Amino acid sequence: MSTLEQLTAMVIKGNRNEAKRLTQEAINANLPPKQVLDAMVAGMDEVGKRFQRNEAFVPEMLIAARAMKESIALLEPLLVKAGIKPELTAVIGTVQGDLHDIGKNLVAMMWRGANFAVVDLGTNVPAEKFIAAAKENNAQIIGLSALLTTTMPAMKQTVAAVKSAGLSTKVVIGGAPITHEFAKEIGADGFSPDAASAVELVRKLVAA
Repeated sequence: MSTLEQLTAMVIKGNRNEAKRLTQEAINANLPPKQVLDAMVAGMDEVGKRFQRNEAFVPEMLIAARAMKESIALLEPLLVKAGIKPELTAVIGTVQGDLHDIGKNLVAMMWRGANFAVVDLGTNVPAEKFIAAAKENNAQIIGLSALLTTTMPAMKQTVAAVKSAGLSTKVVIGGAPITHEFAKEIGADGFSPDAASAVELVRKLVAA
């Protein structure tokens, strides 16, 4: 098994010490930074697929993401030097009136694991703050989260505000009470039922 194959395996296992050791080994061997990054992303992708198949759960996703985060910290200076940037930029937050953030945090973590730059605005975020952050960061994606049915109207208002601001940014939504039907009804560009499928959804939207 090559160093990069081992690195992918250690990210999947969430073994951060081994993942960091293998990342350093790859750096010392002058392997291209993009190849090292791709090995980590492949690990997170696999964790996401296992999550969708109910073969992995939130704790496994969290420890895999932590292993990747610590390994990327070692690789980051080389990525910057080589001019390798994240695939895309996403702004994420929980809509106004809602203070829940577990789902949002999981999606942000999976997006970072897929090599997306993520601007996390936190909870209780008004529509204008999403719009300002998307403009400021040239974001291709805005992710809206809601857990309370009472804050679903705020989600609808935020989607409408983004559209009327004339942004080409795609708006994706998710959260316990959210459905495909609701996403269509309010004009969102996509809906994701869980953190793992949020990565696939964004890739498809951006590719289209």
